[in-house]
Amino acid sequence: FLGFELMLQRFFPAKKFYATITPKGNVPVYTANGMQCYFVTIITLLGLAHFGVIQPSMVYDKFGNILASMNIFAWVLCTILLIKGHVAPSTTDSGSTGSWIYDFYWGMDLYPNILGWDVKMFTNCRAGMMFWVVGILCFALKNQELNGGNLQLGMAVNVGIQMVYLTKFYYWEMGYMCSMDIQHDRAGYYLCWGCLVWVPAVYTSHTFYLVEHCPDWSVSSAITLFLCGLACVFVNYDSDNQRYVFRQSNGQCKIWGKTPNKIVAEYTSGGQTKQSLLLLDGWWKISRHFHYVPEILGSLCWSLPAWNTGLVGPYFYVVYLTILLTDRAFRDDDRCSKKYGKYWKEYCDQVPYKIVPGIV
Repeated sequence: FLGFELMLQRFFPAKKFYATITPKGNVPVYTANGMQCYFVTIITLLGLAHFGVIQPSMVYDKFGNILASMNIFAWVLCTILLIKGHVAPSTTDSGSTGSWIYDFYWGMDLYPNILGWDVKMFTNCRAGMMFWVVGILCFALKNQELNGGNLQLGMAVNVGIQMVYLTKFYYWEMGYMCSMDIQHDRAGYYLCWGCLVWVPAVYTSHTFYLVEHCPDWSVSSAITLFLCGLACVFVNYDSDNQRYVFRQSNGQCKIWGKTPNKIVAEYTSGGQTKQSLLLLDGWWKISRHFHYVPEILGSLCWSLPAWNTGLVGPYFYVVYLTILLTDRAFRDDDRCSKKYGKYWKEYCDQVPYKIVPGIV
């Protein structure tokens, strides 16, 4: 699986995408072939299953073994990245904390590249996120196998909402490559092990649980839940896309039919004064990280098919995601406050809430 995704990432033709300039003046360049790799992976999986070449349901049966193998691979990769960071860093956006333990955990290279492969794109998008796609499809096929060839409605809703969300992710992949995860977190154990092991284990946990514990749902209830999930995914995408288009167009765009309000913020980087635009319109007028709200609610929608059959298995991801995104909102606010100073204070005066209006 990992070898197949490596080949697709490297050799499937697509346009080049030039990401946000780094603090040291480097410009990451990516091959924007996420959607192509996504669909090729799905078609390959279903095609091989249809012709009896593989048994996707075995992923459920051997899931513990798969995670153990991914864990070993992650440790080996992180060790290689540690050595490479000390001996041959990929760019000038690299450095050591002075501690091998911290360097191993947090990483040294911001944008490591090994033999032409971008490590972050591989671990985050082609390994972790793509296994999320493959994993839930295999679990759905196992559920179908256990129920005499019939896919249970709850499982269909769970997988359906997630597939829409994941399709959105790969459609917007280059936007993700300009996000905080990529721009500020270096490639170490924290990021790479998380994408290679934690994502496959935790992000698919609700679907894994539903394979054998899916309660019966009425058609009307299933459709209602599915539509609620779709609405959450759309709002999450639209809010992310508003900010992305705003940044790419340098504010010369329309949001909800009008020219967006903004703050022109100045900051210092590398001894030079630069400018950044802070969006004050659309979803970003509601709260500074409003896009996290529909993302959490969307995850709740695809977990709810388990209903009240369990607390840990089906709902752990929702709890984890809420903690993760809340922490990220506070970290991002702190980073922006240090970067933009008085301009960030002005922004916070106009958009006073971090995530949920009236609460936090």
